[in-house]
This record gives sequence, C-alpha cells and structure tokens, in this order.
Amino acid sequence: MLCRYLQEHPASIMECEHRDRRIPPLRAAVLTMSCYIDGGRTEDRRNMAVADHQGPAGVSGSDLHRVVVVGGGAGGLELVTSLGDRLGQPKLADISLIEKARTHLWKPLLHEVAAGSMDVSRHELDYLAQAHWHGFRYRFGEMVGLDRAKRLVHLAANMDDNGRLITPERSFGYDTLVIAIGSVTNDFGTAGVKENAITLDTPEQAQLFNRRLINACLRAHTQAEPVRPGQLHVAIIGAGATGTELAAELHRTLRGVVAYGLDRIDPDKDIKITLIEATDRIVPALPPRLSIATTRLLRELGVEIRTSARVTEVRPDGVLLASGDFIPSELVVWAAGVRGPEVLSKLDGLEASPSSQLIVLPTLQTTRDQNVFALGDCAWLVPDGEKRPIPPRAQAAHQQASHLRKQITRRLEGRPIAPFVYRDFGSLVSLGEFSTIGSLMGFLAGKGMLIEGYIARLMYRSLYKMHEAALHGPLKVTLDAIARSLTRRTEPHVKLH
Repeated sequence: MLCRYLQEHPASIMECEHRDRRIPPLRAAVLTMSCYIDGGRTEDRRNMAVADHQGPAGVSGSDLHRVVVVGGGAGGLELVTSLGDRLGQPKLADISLIEKARTHLWKPLLHEVAAGSMDVSRHELDYLAQAHWHGFRYRFGEMVGLDRAKRLVHLAANMDDNGRLITPERSFGYDTLVIAIGSVTNDFGTAGVKENAITLDTPEQAQLFNRRLINACLRAHTQAEPVRPGQLHVAIIGAGATGTELAAELHRTLRGVVAYGLDRIDPDKDIKITLIEATDRIVPALPPRLSIATTRLLRELGVEIRTSARVTEVRPDGVLLASGDFIPSELVVWAAGVRGPEVLSKLDGLEASPSSQLIVLPTLQTTRDQNVFALGDCAWLVPDGEKRPIPPRAQAAHQQASHLRKQITRRLEGRPIAPFVYRDFGSLVSLGEFSTIGSLMGFLAGKGMLIEGYIARLMYRSLYKMHEAALHGPLKVTLDAIARSLTRRTEPHVKLH
C-alpha cells in the first residue's frame, strides 16, 4: 500500500525532496520500494537494482535532459563527475553513468598492480560513493547494444560468482549519449595469446598476473628439484609505455619478494625479464634519444630487449618468434597494441574504424548520430592536417572530457558546439625507482623539451594527482596522499599474497 500511495502521489515526494536534499535511510528504503531510484521515461521501473544509485536526493529527472555516459574510465568518470556537480546537483539535467565494474582505478597504474608495488584497495574509487557525492546516477551493467531511433542503451544482465542474478537485462533512455568505454588489448590474432598470456586491461587482470607471479616464486622455493629454465622468466610482449614500465617495476618487486625468505631462489640466476618489440626500438612514442636512454638503463638492470622481433605463437612454456627463436618463459604478458571493444562495431549502424573505434567528427559527435558522442581510447579522430588519429593516451581522454563538459552545457543552452583541439603535451615513462624519462611538447617557444630523472618523476606523479583532483578536489587528494605515505611505512613495499 505504501508503494502504491507513493506512486499515486509523486508531488508529495517532489515537495519533500525540494525542502530537504538529504535522503535518510528510511526514506531511501521507501524510494526503493516505489521504484524511484531507477527513474526515467523509458525504463521499466520494476527492473531495479540496489546498485543503481541516484546520488544526492532529488526528483527522478524524467522531465530533464538525460545525459548518459557509458564507461567510467579516466575520461568518462571525470566527465560524469563534473556534469553531476554542475548540472546534476542543481537539477539542470539528469546525469547517469553506466559501468560494468564497481570500482575505478586509473589505468596507467595497472603495471604497478601487476608488479605488486601498489595495493589496489588504497587507490580504487567506488562508483556508488562517487555518484552519491557528485549528483549522478550509477547504473551497474555492461552495454551490449543501442537503439538510436528510440534512444535506448541496452545492458546485459549481471550474475554473481554463484550464477545468481544481480541485475536483469535493462534499457536506459538518453537525450545525449557519451561513449567512453576505453580500449582493450589487440592480440592481432596471434596463436596462444588468449590461452597462455595475460593482458593488463583491468585491475582484475593485473591482480591475476601478480598472483601467478607470487605463486611461481613460492612453487620454485618449495619444490624438490632445481628451478627449471624459464620457470621464473617473464616475457613482456610489446615495449610501449606499459610493457617498458612493467619490465622496470618487475626487476625491483621480484627481488623484493625473494628477499622475504625465499632463499632457494637466486635472483641473478633464476629470474629473467625479456622485453619483446616488433618495431626497431622500444617506447616508439618517445624521441629516439630517449628510447636509446631507456634501452641502456633497462639493460643495466639485466632486462633482455628483443627489437624487430614479431611473435607468432605464445606457448605454455614460452614465446615463439617469426625468426624461429624460442624464448622460454612460463609467465607471459601481452601489452602490444590496442583496439576498441567488439561491441563498438555493432552499435546500431554507428561508423567504426578497422580497429573497432567509433569514428567521430571534430566536435566528438559520431558521424551518423549527432546525439551520440565518443571520447578517449574508443574514439577515432584524425585532426585536420594530420594523417594519424589522436593516440590513445590518458591526456587525450582528460582533454576530451574537459571539452565535452563545456560543450554539453552549450548543447543544453541551444548554442552551437565547438570543435575539439588536441594538444600533445608529450609523453612520460616511469622506470620505477630507477628513473623517469619523457618529452614535454610546447615549451621554449613551441619547441619540445626532453626531461629525465627526479623532475620527470615528479611530473609523472603529478599526472595521477591531476586525475584525482578532477574527481575529488585538492583537499581530499592532499589528505589521501598523507594517509598513504604514513601507512606505507608500516607495511611491505611489495605485495606478498
């Protein structure tokens, strides 16, 4: 009866919520019973889930312009957070985030998670909490389709580890849709990659590799026979930023794990890291001088580097090259190349590139639907006068999110949308505690500047702090940094489980 009463008297809900923006627990339960959390003109209100959170209290927003962001990566989460603050909380628009994960971690940190030098729990952000704090709705689910005529985003059902239903198949309406689901690793159809290698697209994959790494060390320490050739060898395929950073980080953390009593393992004899790159130099995004410096440093650490080496097969015991050489390795990471998720190539006729990225106009609108935008790694945009698309980097996603926040506001005001202009500020590659190198663009009267060492390391760390500040504000970022610094003094600096 209570549910029926609230559905028949929506004005009373709107009136009380207008007076008090906070939702007490009892009222939240009542709103859930009345199917209030999943408000919207096109949703079936019976298909609700606890994970769908409206954020701060307020009316359902059924008469407001509906902005839906799909994907809570670096760009998507920054965009939906700023839109929630500026448009969602003052009830100028209805802002929603659709995301298949429950927590967010800045993707450039995944190599540290894989190496065991970062505790995910201290850096991950809960989408449900972020939605509550910043005035947007969090829809838990994975986009599997799109109906552009009805302006509906279709979500797959979610199941728990025991096969029980968490959320059913659902559809959510939109007026403005922003797709920001990032990229996935491109294995180029290489045999054995899916079965015998690990990619680093998600925190779960990075944690899986770290567990295998720790288990391999424990197995080698406790087995009766000597360590086999290749048993503690790590082959990293792809010497871009992720692969290169992982190689340097693993050199330190593997020795750190062994130092905690695994004395049957000789790091210099039993552990080997091989970095494999198909082109003629590592980190090709950097100038040749910095690639040479990075190569020299890694080799000083004992990392074997194989350039102009194309992988034809990944086997359980190693990697086969096109030259016929075989590299023994029971731990393989594939970090070579990216492409858009497969779902982007079948989104109701939206134009996609050969790499399954959505082709967009300079305004970041898709070529066949002005109501659908794309940003970040999943967007394919070739700037005027250029031959190559904007590279899939965190700085591009950050710039596009900042641009779209302003343009969506202009769109709601009926004003024309300005084109996006990408500024390349260069690249930085962290080699852990050993060094950081990079190039900064646009300095010294428009010329680039090469940096390395302590200054480069500070600038690399500042990129993450800028991302955190966009999500939390400077005060919380400062407090979190102090807390992490204090707790790190009382715990191992490498993950041991």
